Parts: sequence; structure tokens; C-alpha cells
Amino acid sequence: MTGIETADHHGSHRDLIWQGDESAPTLKVDAIIVPTARKVAYLKEAAAAALALGCPLVTLHSGRWTSAFAAAAQLDPAVDLIAIDVPEPAGLRLPSLATSSLLAGTMFERRTDVSTKRNLGLVFSHALRWNSVVFLDDDIRVPNPADLSLAVGLLGSYSAVGLGIGGFPDNSMVCHAFRDAGGWQETFIGGGALAVGVKRNRSFFPNVYNEDWFFVLDAGKRLQSVATVGQALQYPYDPYRVERARGEEFGDVLAEGTFWLLDQGKPASDGDLSHWRDFLAHRQQFIAQVQGMVESTTSIDATTRARMGEALRAALGRCTRIPPQLCADYMRALATDQDRWQRHIQQIRRQPQLSREEALRSLTVKGKTPLTWYTRDTSASEPRATRRREPLTAPAPVPEWRVVRTGELQATIPPPPQTLVATAKIAQASQRHHADGDGHGGTHPPQPVHP
Repeated sequence: MTGIETADHHGSHRDLIWQGDESAPTLKVDAIIVPTARKVAYLKEAAAAALALGCPLVTLHSGRWTSAFAAAAQLDPAVDLIAIDVPEPAGLRLPSLATSSLLAGTMFERRTDVSTKRNLGLVFSHALRWNSVVFLDDDIRVPNPADLSLAVGLLGSYSAVGLGIGGFPDNSMVCHAFRDAGGWQETFIGGGALAVGVKRNRSFFPNVYNEDWFFVLDAGKRLQSVATVGQALQYPYDPYRVERARGEEFGDVLAEGTFWLLDQGKPASDGDLSHWRDFLAHRQQFIAQVQGMVESTTSIDATTRARMGEALRAALGRCTRIPPQLCADYMRALATDQDRWQRHIQQIRRQPQLSREEALRSLTVKGKTPLTWYTRDTSASEPRATRRREPLTAPAPVPEWRVVRTGELQATIPPPPQTLVATAKIAQASQRHHADGDGHGGTHPPQPVHP
């Protein structure tokens, strides 16, 4: 890719990830997990992939556009479906996170539940002892479902493997504007199409924009061992909305500022107050540069240029209100939360393996409203459908989770693979110079763009 470069922005971070070997053996996908707030029509691609791979499809629903009941009624009855209505986070058996508390009540708080759904999917996977799951967004299409098996086949060497995202570029609003105005801008792997080694990976998705970047980050050190292979296609969405621009900016600053260090071979822990002061200055200069590029280009129509300019002004205004100390505090809180998340997962894995319904019951806090779910296990000798809306009359007891001591924790992050494919690249000291409801900041999902 060619285009304008700037010293105030890194247009790519691809040197930080390995290129997976496409001749590697494929392995079974234990489940496909889809957080969704769109109409059920958007789940048909993931349902087709799950059917092709013979694995369960876990759909996590919230909002007025969708429900577990609608998914059970409208998706192919041959799909091994586990559809869950996700309640407010306070009712879920998830750990309290310092990163969420730090932003609560501020303009930087992210008011979506995408991260909550993904974390719930991780906890559910641990309870069922699944080894390899794939996260898909509801606006992602995988042309060849075998690519998901290929990605899972690489999880013996990597903590996570992302499919290359084609179609509509999946970037923040600022990076979209940079590209559309002629800048050199690539995409990175993300939670839209991500295979995860459940037992190997001990990370979580913080409630901030670019949460998938932080999922593959050891907050105190480096990027985990991650690779890319295969292809997924992103459906179009509107990047140039003021509310999107404001909602993305804090998470984009955190992610780009942290990866700025990684691109130079430095650990994430080098992100001290001085670094964040410098990076915020770079970020504001970069947005101003993009504003100038947009205003001067003749390849974009006037209406679109005006919308881009308005969104860029909103992003810059929000950026100027980000305190450097908050960035440093957030990254320290992220490291603390990763340890807290590991303790939570370790408690789950120390308990006996649960049945599907026991695992579903274990997802909510005792005394809170139980989940609503619909599930049909097509792998059973006699396929059955189970509908859960009220507490069972005499539910089987779910074991209490024992608190785990620090010394009992497994290693935080596995070491990078020792044997790499010939095309693998490592990060160099110098760098050549991813909302409400839909994962991309949309407050109202559009009509389906596929059958």
C-alpha cells in the first residue's frame, strides 16, 4: 500500500504479528461466539459457518433489535445453537475491573456491552472446557469457513490468530479519514474474526474502544504471540459520525500510543507520564494534519468532506480533553485487571467441568435475575431444544468458586513460538513510516446487507 506518511502517526502495526503458515493442519473449532445487537439476519453467515464446521454457535444478544428467542426461531434448526440474552453487567458473574471503575461517570466511559459479551463468552468457554473458540462480529463474513479451522490449527503456537480483514476497512474514524484523504493506513487483526486458545490465553476485553487490541496485549510487557491467516470480509458501515468520533478517541489514543512503543521494540510499561504527554501532542498534530488533507483533496465530494471535517473536529476536541495522567493510570489498571481476570478464570477451571445448562446458570450472580437462553444440542443422540426463562424448580447446584492464591496462578502469558514460518517478521526498532450496538459505534443497526 502506498500513500502519504507522517511522523505523528504509525500507519501500520503489522510488523508486530506473525504471518501464519497456510499449509498448517486444521483443527476442530469448539464454538463460534457472536456478540450481537443487530437483527437475526446478520447471524446467518455465522450460522452457516458453524454448520459447515460442525460446531456450536453461541450468540449473545442485547438491545431492541434482537433476542435469543428470535435467533432460535429464525436460524437454521440444524445449527447447534446456544442463544443467550445478556442482562446488565451487574447481574453477571464477572470480576469488577479497575479499568471500568476508572472511567465510570466520565466522558470517556464506553456505554456499550460488546466487551461484556465477549468476556461472558470467554467465561462460558472455560466452564465448558472448550479449547479453541472463534469470535466473530455480526457484520463479518468468512468466505471460506475452513479458514477458521486453519486459524484454530495455529493456536498450539500462538495465543490468538486473527483472520485478515478485507472488504470495508475496519479502522477508527480518524484512520479512515487519513486513508480516504490519501494517507498510508493499514488494518490490524481484531475481535471481528479472532481465534482464541481458551486455556492458553488468560486475557480479557476491557470496556474501551480497541478492546481487541488490548485483549492480545500483555499490559506490562509486550504483545502476546499472535498471528494472522485466512480472510474475513467486513461489511460497510458509516465511520463519519460525530458521536462515533468522540466515543472512539480515548480508546484509539490508548491503543495507538501503546503500539507506538511496541513498534519501537519498547515494552508497554514504558508508557509513563512523559510518553503520554508526547504522544497526545503527536495525536493532536496528526488529527490537524488529516483535517488539512481532507480540506485540500478534490477526490472526495463536498458533502462527504463536510461530514469528515465535522467528525475530525469532534475527535480533536475530545483528544484535547484527555489528561496524560489518565492514560498512564488506565494502562496500570489494565495490568492489574489482567491479574484479576486470571484469578477469576483460575477459579472456574479448578471446578469440575459443567454441563451446558449448569454453565449457563453459573453465569449470573446468585440472587440476581437468571439468564434467558435457548439452546438445541444437535450433537446429542436425541437432539433437544431447551428454553429457559424462569429459575428451574430444583436446579443442580453449581460449585462455589474457591479463591486462588497468587502463587497458584499459571504463567501469565506464554512465550513466543520458537519455530516460526519462513515469512514471519518481527517488529523493528523503527516503524515504516477498530459504538454502540454494532462494534463500530452504530446506535441503530442498518438493514441487513446480505440475505
